[in-house]
Order: sequence, then structure tokens, then C-alpha cells
Amino acid sequence: MKHKLLKFLKVLAFFILGVVIFWLVYKDQDLERIESILKNDVNYLWVWLSLFLGLLSHISRTMRWVIMIEPLGRRPRVLNTFLAVMVGYLMNLVIPRMGEISRCGVLSRYEKISFTKLVGTVVTERIIDVIMMLLLTLIVIGTQFGKILEFLDNNPVVKNKLENITFSPAVIISLIAVVGAFYYFRRKIKHSALFHKIQVTLQKFGEGLRTIKNMKHKWAFIFHTVFIWLMYYLMLYVVFFSFEFTAHLSAIAALTTFVLGSFGMVAPVQGGIGAWHFMVIQALIVYGISKADAVVFAFLAHSSMTAMMILVGLISLLILPFINRRNTESS
Repeated sequence: MKHKLLKFLKVLAFFILGVVIFWLVYKDQDLERIESILKNDVNYLWVWLSLFLGLLSHISRTMRWVIMIEPLGRRPRVLNTFLAVMVGYLMNLVIPRMGEISRCGVLSRYEKISFTKLVGTVVTERIIDVIMMLLLTLIVIGTQFGKILEFLDNNPVVKNKLENITFSPAVIISLIAVVGAFYYFRRKIKHSALFHKIQVTLQKFGEGLRTIKNMKHKWAFIFHTVFIWLMYYLMLYVVFFSFEFTAHLSAIAALTTFVLGSFGMVAPVQGGIGAWHFMVIQALIVYGISKADAVVFAFLAHSSMTAMMILVGLISLLILPFINRRNTESS
């Protein structure tokens, strides 16, 4: 009970943090001006295109997950897999990082696949996504180094945090202490029940991680990986054309905005609320967009994306039991 309470308080704290950041971003803005722009000065055809591209990315992520699961000896139905993915996105908006566990739970329930092995495939997904994110970050740093420096100069708090994480003596000492303690107590640790349980769990994770090596459709896997991130990027880029004040920005400016916004999504707050807005606004300011215009862009881009995930996620949650009723009854 105490553990659940602490977990709830942690989730609540991160949610409040996101709301506070969102409030700080928008508290001094002219809300009537924002409302007027959203009503009269937005070409919503581009927003609808953005949502369509986002949906394509989710479908592609579904197909990639099916490919990764096949080496486990099972091929889940595509519809169930897609619905599980969308439920995962919905749960991420409720509890940060809960989506990965939720979609594995949903697919495990309706397709009778080992939950732990599914988690292993999702761990693999996350590793691949981190690699893709690093590659895009390197492209941005290599082509927009001056803009990145300007972004850091405009946001000394972000700059200081990066420096502290990289060069903090406390972080270095803590790592050394953990390694030293593990080495000193290694015999006792290896014979403990906890270590054995962790070892068994890691072995099952390993089966999921080996799916890449054993998968039959490696080129399809690569295609979907590139396509997913291309759609993520285009989903933001096309929204630039919804406003006159961002329509002139280049594709590389959009990529920089996308990468910095993605780092905002990494923050442990529901749906990146507040953190994503802040990063995108600051990126647009670097490219000469006024803060007043940047906050409108960030609000529309994030709100439309979040609304789609909520709508499709809720529909997925509702229809899953109905489309699987026959299988549930037979089992």
C-alpha cells in the first residue's frame, strides 16, 4: 500500500511539474491573441496532414513490432498489435513510461504471448529509437552547431544541467562506488535469490533482444525504423506550413526543432507537457520566430498530436474486448 502511494505521489509530482512548466511558458501570453490566431490564421489542412502522418508512423511501428515478435514463434494479429500500441500511447499520457508495459500486457493477454519476452522486444525497440535519436542529433549538431550554441546561450539552465551531468564529481564518485561495492560483495550477490531472479529475467529479455538477429525480414525492419522517424519529423514539419510566420523555415530548421522537442518528450512528465513546449519555443526563437508566435505554434502542434493519441487510444481500449470476444470465450 505504501509503495503504491509513493508511486502515485511520484506520478502526481511529475504531472504537477509539467503543468507548472506549461503555466510558466504561457502565463504572460495574450490568450485572446492566441485564440484569434487559432480561429482565423491557421491552415488546418496541414494539421490534418500532420495527424495522418502521425497515424502512419503508428501503423509502421505496429508492423515493425510484429516483425520483432515473429522470431519468438508467434505472429500476433496486426489489428491487435496496433490497438495495443495505441493503448500504450494513451497510458503514457496518464503515467510516464507506462505505455511500454501496458502495450505488452494488452498483447500478452489477447495473443497469449509471454509478457516478459514482449518486454524484451520493446527494450530492443527503445535501444533502436535511442540510436536513431542520436543519429538525428549528430546531424543537427553537424549542420546547425551555431544554432545549438545559441540555444544553450539563451537557456543557461539547460546548459548548466548538461555540464553538471557530464562533469559532476558526484556522478563519477557514485559510479565508482557502485562498481566497487558490486566487486567486493560479488560472491554474496551471485548466490542471492534476488540475483537469481534478475538473471532469469535477463535471460528472457535476451530472447527478446535476439529477435533482431533471428528475424526473417531484416530489410523490412530497417525500412520501418527509418519510416517511423521520418513520419515523426514530417508530422512536425508540415505544421510549419499552417502558419505564415513559420512557413518560410527550412527543413533543417524543422529537424532542429524536432530534435530539441524530442528531448523535451524524454522528460518524465505526461506527454511531454510543458517540457516539449519549452524546447520547441526556444528552438523557434533561435530561428527568428517571436516568442508570441512560437507559443501558438507549440500549443497547436502538441494539442493536435495529443488529441489524436487520446482519441485513437480510447477507441482502441474500448474495442479490444469486442474484437477478441470469441477468442476469450473459447479460452
